[in-house]
Amino acid sequence: MTLSPTIPELDLAPWLQRQLSALLSQRGHAWLLEGASGLGQYRLALALARAWLCDQPLRDEAGQIHAACGKCASCHAIDVRTHADLAVLMPETVALALNWPLSEKAQSEIDDKKRKPSKEIRVDALRELVEFGQRTAARSQGKVVLVFPAEQMNGIAANTLLKTLEEPAGHLRFILASEGAQGLLPTIRSRCQSHRMVWPEKAEALAWLSSQSPAEGKAPPNAQALNQLLRACGDRPEDALAFLGNEPWIQAWAQLPQKLALGQPGLLSEVPPPVAVAMLQKICHDLMVQKVGGTPRFFDPADLPQSKSETRLALTALNAWARELNQSAQSADHAFNPGLMLEALVSRAQAAILA
Repeated sequence: MTLSPTIPELDLAPWLQRQLSALLSQRGHAWLLEGASGLGQYRLALALARAWLCDQPLRDEAGQIHAACGKCASCHAIDVRTHADLAVLMPETVALALNWPLSEKAQSEIDDKKRKPSKEIRVDALRELVEFGQRTAARSQGKVVLVFPAEQMNGIAANTLLKTLEEPAGHLRFILASEGAQGLLPTIRSRCQSHRMVWPEKAEALAWLSSQSPAEGKAPPNAQALNQLLRACGDRPEDALAFLGNEPWIQAWAQLPQKLALGQPGLLSEVPPPVAVAMLQKICHDLMVQKVGGTPRFFDPADLPQSKSETRLALTALNAWARELNQSAQSADHAFNPGLMLEALVSRAQAAILA
């Protein structure tokens, strides 16, 4: 998951605005926004919550709400993270990245170095949700609960949410945004209306990315670099935002397969182990696709080393590497020695690529 808090939350991409309008035209007290990462689940979920809570929502010619006004007291309260009728449930790491406040107890424990921010949605937050659901709404538009990423709830937290979903108090609505909905309890999924996130057309995604301002001090990328960037991110525009204007990163990405074939870590030496494993999985995927005559997804074919091995033997080696990478992904967050892990990953990558 790539977070881009510097992009204005009201600046919805065209394909997200279309989905927002479609969601607002339907009824339902609980929505599950599901799909691959980088498609804008969080941004769409927050836009939906804004529109539901807005005092003066914008309407189309037929009188149907299609967006929040962005100017009323309700919208301002969301901007400054103080809306009394909006409960946002996130892992503490995600909440901090997106500027959502933690509870006083959690913030105190983290500030005092008693523990690190949690990477999962803790049951304490769900217990506070139960109390939130029982309170009277502060304004006239009801209350909204936004959960992102929903699959990060542990088992106890998920069961606590399930009870509230089954018997919502008052005018309480839910938005669960997920990048791995298969990890949710089937009972939670069955109580929500599902919305599959739409993949934008590549031309539309490129046009939108080119209209965004890169990070401070970064130059806007040219058309070729922008195309390379979107490809490196698997055509996921939200993920591409984090690297907008970073030409050296784009060039280093294109050179990575060839460097690994030479036993050099290249770009992998600059990223944490989980990110390094994810990068290697993309290379492995494209090598396998290329070997069977398909079109690589994350790299230009010219960037990939050409294997001289017989197809069956090469695919056997790449399949074995893919299985090893899946195992590495499970422990990458808790690498005992990141340096040794990187060395092993590079060595194994070189052997698989040369095979």
